[in-house]
Amino acid sequence: MGKIIALANQKGGVGKTTTAMNLAASLATLEKKVLLVDADPQANASSGLGVDAGKTEDTIYECLTNHTDVRAAIYTTDIERLDVVPSHINLVGAEVEMLQFAEREYVFKKMLAPVKDEYDYILIDCSPSLGLITVNALTAANSVIIPVQSEYFALEGISKLLNTIKIIKRKLNPALEIEGFLLTMYDNRLKLANQIYDDVKRHFQELVFKTVIQRNVRLSEAPSHGLPVILYDADSTGAKNHLALAREIINHNAGTES
Repeated sequence: MGKIIALANQKGGVGKTTTAMNLAASLATLEKKVLLVDADPQANASSGLGVDAGKTEDTIYECLTNHTDVRAAIYTTDIERLDVVPSHINLVGAEVEMLQFAEREYVFKKMLAPVKDEYDYILIDCSPSLGLITVNALTAANSVIIPVQSEYFALEGISKLLNTIKIIKRKLNPALEIEGFLLTMYDNRLKLANQIYDDVKRHFQELVFKTVIQRNVRLSEAPSHGLPVILYDADSTGAKNHLALAREIINHNAGTES
């Protein structure tokens, strides 16, 4: 049975989409079958993996609003074992349309149910908001990765997200767990970055991933070529960081299952 992991933080610019697409590619490289669901109307995770949302017939929008079979919206990427359900700018209006649905918080869960057992991991790249689609993603997920950038105000807004997770656990998805807090855009030469790492570690202790995602030029360049960093430059720091993160997640879940 596949594990569904949402990547969520209502604060923008924390490296969430970069992490989603590169973690998905790294898991696939480590021979896991992976589906990346792009639930952000900006569709950056889709384009970053070479899927042109403007030319796709079915996207997550059709799946959520018209109940289109999710299999019709699954596109293969250039990486073996990695598939994508792309997003579209139309997703901006989906929340309003979904308000009229009965059990509107469970639309995402029902959408993924037919394919959950076909993948080892399903990653959901959430939009930077705590709206209905993010609530849907967290209701469908087994766990959530919370990216935290190594910059001032890093912890701002996290209490709001944690409160949302607590409410979803209580009312919609009792099984939801925090997979981990992930430090992104980390530069160990900066005193502030080390201070923030210490703060996050002190607050959340064993919930913080050992792996950190360092600032890396190749990591920033890769999406403009429609490639994950592991295909763009496998020897780069960004590629090595995400492979390390993928291994950490695989090992953690192997321990949980045993």
